Amino acid sequence: MRVLGLDLGTVRIGVAVSDPIGIIASPHSVIRRGGDHGVDHDAIAALVSELEVGRVVVGLPLSMDGSLGPAATAALDEIDELGDRLAVPVEPYDERLTTVSAERSLREGGVRGRSRRDVIDKVAAAVILQSWLDGRPSPAPDA
Repeated sequence: MRVLGLDLGTVRIGVAVSDPIGIIASPHSVIRRGGDHGVDHDAIAALVSELEVGRVVVGLPLSMDGSLGPAATAALDEIDELGDRLAVPVEPYDERLTTVSAERSLREGGVRGRSRRDVIDKVAAAVILQSWLDGRPSPAPDA
């Protein structure tokens, strides 16, 4: 099952997608926020359909102590909206330190300045999705 990963930002939404069997996450795209969640969610719904996604995993920006701050509360509200809009399950996933991890990976890969800003959101979405994929039980082998 292909899974879509989202990193919800205030200006951009990072998008990542798994391979068809749900093992490896790859950065996909960035959706520029339009000021209207409905428009943003329509763009996400189009990707879910186009990529034949069976589940959406959305980064939840918990505080370092694991508590819900204002950003996490806003994300949960948007996750609920997405759940109402999409025909596939939508679930939150703890995204603490994913942007830091994405930044480090890009820096170590030699990606600098504006180039890094242009891809950080979709790389952060891929880090979130890969972490979620790695935390699931392995798919049962075909008999």
